Amino acid sequence: MNGKATTTRTRLERGRSVLGPALELVHTGRAPTRAVLTAELGVTRATAGAVAAELEALGLIRVDSRPGAAAGSQGRPSHRLSVDDTGPVVLAAQVHADGFRAALVGLGGRIVATAPGCVTVQADPAQVLGEVVDAGAELLRRSGRRCAGAGLAVPSAVAEPEGTALNPLHLAWPAGAPVRDIFAQRVSAAGITGPAFAGNDVNLAALAEHRHGAGRGAHHLLCVATGHRGVGGALVLDGRLHSGSSGLALEVGHLTVNPEGRPCHCGSRGCLDVETDPLAFLTAAGRAPGPEVSLLQRARDLLREEYDDPAVRGAAEELVDRLGFGLAGLVNILNPDRIILGGLHRELLEADPDRLRAVVADRSLWGRSGGVPILACTLDHNSLVGAAELAWQPVLDDPLGALA
Repeated sequence: MNGKATTTRTRLERGRSVLGPALELVHTGRAPTRAVLTAELGVTRATAGAVAAELEALGLIRVDSRPGAAAGSQGRPSHRLSVDDTGPVVLAAQVHADGFRAALVGLGGRIVATAPGCVTVQADPAQVLGEVVDAGAELLRRSGRRCAGAGLAVPSAVAEPEGTALNPLHLAWPAGAPVRDIFAQRVSAAGITGPAFAGNDVNLAALAEHRHGAGRGAHHLLCVATGHRGVGGALVLDGRLHSGSSGLALEVGHLTVNPEGRPCHCGSRGCLDVETDPLAFLTAAGRAPGPEVSLLQRARDLLREEYDDPAVRGAAEELVDRLGFGLAGLVNILNPDRIILGGLHRELLEADPDRLRAVVADRSLWGRSGGVPILACTLDHNSLVGAAELAWQPVLDDPLGALA
């Protein structure tokens, strides 16, 4: 074999070894141009060009060879890179206490289509997951897009490697329900291609925010969020979820913040789960939940529209203080470099940011030395996007193998 052929083959082999990292850089927006991709991968311009061309041939990204130089720039402009908005999608599904939602999500965390589901979630997980997969299959049929896999977000710790929902307290599902297996079976039966995964909704929200939202750039990201019922937490360390030895880490909802508080489903009292969720806010404000909208939406509407009401403001301050106590304890233990809040907690932060930050700073060792940034989550459907991240991960790891 001549030297030129050897060089070409070596370049191709090296390029294929970095296809996954290259795709993840474009997927997360960290490589908007081929020049940035070259620098991030530590390869030659020729190799980066070959990598980008192969990802484009797979229908995953687009390479703009005529970007035009920005005003005032010097030198030859670099080719722009973006995800292909006509490429494959994954099926993402989320089940919560007030219903479910199915969606098609493309690379870059882009939600292509959604289908809301029922208001009442049945006690049989197989029935519910069958309905959500049917809704997703209909979205796929209408779109005509290729599906690379499926991901499911549930309001429960999901044990690994079994994929069982250990404590789906707010769904009336049996403890230990094999949600991943049921979901995978329904996905396969619907003719949807690709692997299927399941995870805790707040874990997946944190992963989505780290890759596409308010958590970008954080190395030790703590996420705390209310669902439609209850509270969850997650920690992302250097881009990876910290899920513990069996997927059960960061059950922050069962951190006690009021020893004399409300009884919790876990058997304790005064946990974040029952002291700072939407039902706790409505109860403290003296408002009935009402059947018209979900608990989360009712609480959000109340906070946004009636914050001047003394009862509503007082309830908000009570929840902010409880939340602050919990966050301060977590800061002392975990020393995160950023905290992001989702669900009703996002609304509470936006309603009174100074109060929450003051409580955390006053009660945490590290808060007094400068504090940790506390930000609102920015993705409206971050658990859905996170479920999609589960399904996209095999493609990010090995684009050629996953899409063969």
